[in-house]
Amino acid sequence: MLSKKDSVFSVAVVVAALGYFVDIYDLLLFGIVRIQSLRDLGLSDELIKKDGEFIISIQMLGLMVGGIIWGIMGDKKGRLSVLFGSIILYSIANIANGFVQTTNQYALIRFIAGIGLAGELGAGITLVSETMSKEKRGLSTSFVAGIGLLGAVVAYFVSQYFHWRTCYFIGGALGFCLLILRVSVMESGIFNQVKKMDNVVRGNLLMFFTNRSRLKKYALSILIGLPTWYVIGVLVTFSKEFAKEFEIVETVHPGKALMYAYAGIAVGDIVIGFVSYWLRSRKKALYIFYSLTMLSIALFFLQDGNSNASKMFAICTALGFSTGFWAIFVTMAAEQFGTNLRATAATTIPNMVRGALYLILLLFNGLQHYTNYVNAGLFTGIIIMIITLLAAWKTEETFGKDLNYIEK
Repeated sequence: MLSKKDSVFSVAVVVAALGYFVDIYDLLLFGIVRIQSLRDLGLSDELIKKDGEFIISIQMLGLMVGGIIWGIMGDKKGRLSVLFGSIILYSIANIANGFVQTTNQYALIRFIAGIGLAGELGAGITLVSETMSKEKRGLSTSFVAGIGLLGAVVAYFVSQYFHWRTCYFIGGALGFCLLILRVSVMESGIFNQVKKMDNVVRGNLLMFFTNRSRLKKYALSILIGLPTWYVIGVLVTFSKEFAKEFEIVETVHPGKALMYAYAGIAVGDIVIGFVSYWLRSRKKALYIFYSLTMLSIALFFLQDGNSNASKMFAICTALGFSTGFWAIFVTMAAEQFGTNLRATAATTIPNMVRGALYLILLLFNGLQHYTNYVNAGLFTGIIIMIITLLAAWKTEETFGKDLNYIEK
């Protein structure tokens, strides 16, 4: 019989997966109901695009702030404290989101929701990584992400049957239901051991910047995840606008594009877990998926007036699958650092990547002053991929790494 550490599944894995499911439902809901909700608030098509970008950027800023708060708390108070605290905050925020009347209120609530949503994945991945065997933890974290990312698919179908305000209420209710399951999860044994050591500093964010080696690992860990949010935040979220530029006659609904993309990401995240396990390498698996990402980006920009909505959705699915390295990317962030900084790293790093969408959008919009909309999107992608490939080349391999150590 397999021990808990030899099995790919455990209570922690299941609960972390369901937690990430609710997290992604809430995180992507704005992108799915963006047009409908902003139109109901009285905005014109031009303002829907402008204010939509603003609200997404503010939400991502909240994720960056929340990543720091929850990451530090995860190493100081424990992984479970983050899982409880973050879900309470974003559940309350999403219920409040159902009552907004202005875009400023919308942006403020999405900022608060972003802070809450920031803690879920990092704490979950850290907890799972510390409770599973070092050989199979990549498979477990891939299942967490694969199952969790289906929350975007559910969010899309919920949006097809319910008013956008009701969709936010449902997200909040799902969060509170999840709290009941959280009671059955135990704290990480590795963390409990470190917690008893009085002379060990835990959750000190400055430690990433006071040591050259740690700073390098921290920066590289952020840069290797950039393509996911370029694809989701630019290409898929604004697929309707790109379709018009490509002169595609059929209307492309961005909510549907997001649904297809996240279905692809969910499958990709599970597949890359097996690829990494078979190759005994995180980096080799990343290189394979980076290659698929570049191919999918090329297919996206090769569309023209002869394309249709179905082709756009198929390409968005391919884009999603090829950027389905989110779980491995966050697992690598957890594996790069000792137990006293692991939650801080695993929580802040993915949220720094999410928050980097603001900078990616600045680059995308800035390039539009020098070239057209389509070329700006393409050049942004080229710049992002060059940065990411260089970062991956410099990143250390972490497959099978023993996590029972501390940073000094």
